[in-house]
Amino acid sequence: MTHPDAPGASTHAAMDEAGMPCTAPSADGDDVVLLDEGGNPIGAADRRTVHTDRTPLHLAFSTYLFDVDDRLLLTQRAHDKVTWPGVWSNSCCGHPRPGEDPRDAASRRIREELGLHIDAGELRCVAPDFRYRAIDAHGVVEHEMCPVYVAEIDGTGQDPRRADPREIADSRWVPWREVIDRARNDPAGLSPWAVLQIPLVAEARPPRSEREGGDSGVEVSG
Repeated sequence: MTHPDAPGASTHAAMDEAGMPCTAPSADGDDVVLLDEGGNPIGAADRRTVHTDRTPLHLAFSTYLFDVDDRLLLTQRAHDKVTWPGVWSNSCCGHPRPGEDPRDAASRRIREELGLHIDAGELRCVAPDFRYRAIDAHGVVEHEMCPVYVAEIDGTGQDPRRADPREIADSRWVPWREVIDRARNDPAGLSPWAVLQIPLVAEARPPRSEREGGDSGVEVSG
């Protein structure tokens, strides 16, 4: 989808007679799953045009990939992404297609974006009901029900040259404790969903040095 700053681009949603954003499935099946307030599927919309100033609630996922040295793979969003371009975030995000299990979708997008092959069974869900709504500097809204998954991987297989440049501008392995502190002390340096998710992930998967203690803490949007 075209970045909001591009000539002729628009982030304003067309409205139907009831004042709701107009949504329609794509011709090629690259769709997101639209949800009602209870999280039930109610339709589909083209992934490339669903994000506007009135983005409807839809299904997504977030993943957090850790290596044997207790580091998290952080990725920088491509600079022409529609929402939060150039911002550092968790390892991989995406949207299940209609009829696709979110865990299978996460495995697919990790492969497509990062060039990493992680079986869906290796992904552990730590926040199945996470939901958030956020507005970026251009007025584009993210509005997602977004289960959060973690996996332990062999970080030596992660080669930044294999990342899809349309999705990822850069990536780096960062000590997990440092990521937690960054989310707490410098939240503007991370995507808003990562800032909210990181404490939940830390509660389910504490830093190695704290495995017998535990460290958690910040509020979660509902």
